[in-house]
Amino acid sequence: MEPFGPEARDRFLMYHKVHGGVSRYKKFEWFLPRCWAKPSRLKSRKPLATALRNTCWMSCAVAELIPGIQETLDSWRGKLPMFVCSGAPQEEVLAVLRERGLAGYFDGIHGSPPAKAVLLGQIVARQKLDPADVLMVGDAPTDRDAAETVGTQFYGVGPELKGGAFAWGEDLTGLDAWISARA
Repeated sequence: MEPFGPEARDRFLMYHKVHGGVSRYKKFEWFLPRCWAKPSRLKSRKPLATALRNTCWMSCAVAELIPGIQETLDSWRGKLPMFVCSGAPQEEVLAVLRERGLAGYFDGIHGSPPAKAVLLGQIVARQKLDPADVLMVGDAPTDRDAAETVGTQFYGVGPELKGGAFAWGEDLTGLDAWISARA
């Protein structure tokens, strides 16, 4: 967002942090009319989306896994159905998980569109699961909101979700034990 100036960049970053997990295209719909004086000069959002995709890809490719997730994936692979439900575009989520060697842990990998609550609802319905028996793990308010909308359990991770009426951890080191206590 640098080409739009520091104020626009800061507004976009604040919006991005508050709306983690929302499709980048929805973020641009918010950003352009509010933060850029001449959105009509932009012929296509594609260059913005491409720049953000490349930044996200690079970040995901080198990011360390959240502590505790590898143990949880190893413990429950083949024992519980596991799915990815992401606000990132479907093809990007799949590509990142394949690149990281993680795709094989999941029974399904789902990205946007549609929105997370719709994706989660579709997973629950297709698998013929009782929502109360499903756990959504997430680090963004959209993850929590999707769980609430669909009626699943929720395990929040990270400072953005601290203090809610749900299971929570700074990282995922407690997730394996939490699932074991309820499985």
